[in-house]
Amino acid sequence: MFLITGATGNNGREIVKQLLAAGQSIRILIRDQKKAADLKALGVEIATGDFDHPERLEQALQGIEKALLLSANTPQQVEQEQNFINAAKRARTKHIVKFSAAGADIDSSILILKWHSQAEQYLEQSGIAFTHLRPTFFMQNLLQFAAPTQTEVYLPFADATIAMVDIRDIAAVATAVLTENGHADKAYTITGSEALTMNQAVEQISQVRGNLLKYVAVQPENFKQRLMQWGQSEWFADALTELFTPIAHGSQSAITTAIADVAKKQPVTFNQFTQDYASVFKG
Repeated sequence: MFLITGATGNNGREIVKQLLAAGQSIRILIRDQKKAADLKALGVEIATGDFDHPERLEQALQGIEKALLLSANTPQQVEQEQNFINAAKRARTKHIVKFSAAGADIDSSILILKWHSQAEQYLEQSGIAFTHLRPTFFMQNLLQFAAPTQTEVYLPFADATIAMVDIRDIAAVATAVLTENGHADKAYTITGSEALTMNQAVEQISQVRGNLLKYVAVQPENFKQRLMQWGQSEWFADALTELFTPIAHGSQSAITTAIADVAKKQPVTFNQFTQDYASVFKG
């Protein structure tokens, strides 16, 4: 049995679904059972708790050999992930798959990337086998930024190319890592098979929408203000702007073969993504 954290988020939910499709038994750790009613109906086991209560974490990890560590980006992220790793060690969990981010680096000036790296290093030093998953910008992020009511996409990416990845492919890699041997003590940067500019991506979205969508390359400070106008807290708006800004300088332009190598499948192309989500883009 696997323990999956972050199961009610977009990535966690897709990982759960692919593990279930592979015939695996799953326990999920959630704070609010109401948010997981659909997953419970699929047959997953529910453990209630959160990263701030180590005793509940240890209970959830009992009998678990492999676990997925996927937590939200918050100022308490490193401490919370350390709590999970410590609980896993006490529960004798053998392998933790850490959901991280492309560019995670202990020396990074970008807080989220630094925090991911700090948690990675703590896991590496724990004595538990580890695998780090480091995906790039998710294609599904554009479902929010290019909502049907919008005529313009505001992102701070300039004209840089981005090797965006579909979360279904991230889940395929995670499923392979959890269910197969040979992935211990490795890190995978997960990208799509093509690097597109945001202008190119928005053009393809326009085609499936049937009406024009325009990309506006905003400056970071303007992007932050828009995030706050959309209801994000100032802390998260700052953190997301800081995370996205290096993309304009090509930080996510490189393409890897992790999906083909690990999940043994070809990555979803951006064109396929837009076709699959056409009804969402059209509203």
